Amino acid sequence: MQMKQPAKMTNSYGCKNEYDTLKRVIVCPPTYMKIEEIINETQKHYADENIDESLASKQHRQFVECLQKEGVEVIGLSAQEPFPEQVFTRDIGYTLGDTIIVTKMGSEIRSGEEQVLAEWLQQQGIPFHQVPDHPIEGGDVLIDGQAIFIALSDRTSREGVEHIQELLPTYEVVPIPIDRSYLHLDCVLNILSPTEALVFSPALHEKELNLLRMKYDLIEVTKEEQFTMGTNVLSIGNQRVISLPMNTELNEELRKRGYEVIEVDISEIIKSGGSFRCCTMPLERV
Repeated sequence: MQMKQPAKMTNSYGCKNEYDTLKRVIVCPPTYMKIEEIINETQKHYADENIDESLASKQHRQFVECLQKEGVEVIGLSAQEPFPEQVFTRDIGYTLGDTIIVTKMGSEIRSGEEQVLAEWLQQQGIPFHQVPDHPIEGGDVLIDGQAIFIALSDRTSREGVEHIQELLPTYEVVPIPIDRSYLHLDCVLNILSPTEALVFSPALHEKELNLLRMKYDLIEVTKEEQFTMGTNVLSIGNQRVISLPMNTELNEELRKRGYEVIEVDISEIIKSGGSFRCCTMPLERV
């Protein structure tokens, strides 16, 4: 199967949470993927062996085919050589309610990726808001109804969080400081349903953990499976979750809880510090 290339599409979009049925999503193939400048702890681990682009591209195609098989419309942005991290489309934008936000990147090596998304949205005639000054990457942003959880991390500033609150005053924006050794919030927290969330609790402060415990049954991810991006699954609706085969403890626990776990191997891509959620920018969930 081929992913749909950028072309005119319906203007239907909107995401109320992280777990409704995924209808439309933006991805980008890892055509120029490599560890060029180490920008996270995972890359540091794999820097010597680097990334097999051919294998990464094959795995990404299989991921796209899986999404399409599950009824998701997949839109592919064009990969560009200056951007070795472009596969991680989650970071360049996010859909919060009926507002599409194009971000300001927090890492110099990724600066410019967001303009590819902005140009595509303009071509489609889809309105969006572009964050002007303060970095706030999409991996740090989770939405659940009227609550928006945003990490304070190396990639997202407090000023960026405040900008989102000003932009979306009817939402409750909840800042969540995380240990700066972890790249993004979705590397240590992911919301699976109105009542359940994945967490790697050592990365969060007790105050925020207690807040999350009041709202969710927190499913703890082990240190080993956090390193292999266990938290960074992708929910596609109706308790269907795409996860890595290697994260066996997590997958078993999810199945016990009634989730359908769809295993896809993107082990070459995760060497750069992101997995399924990082590789997808949802435009529409229903």
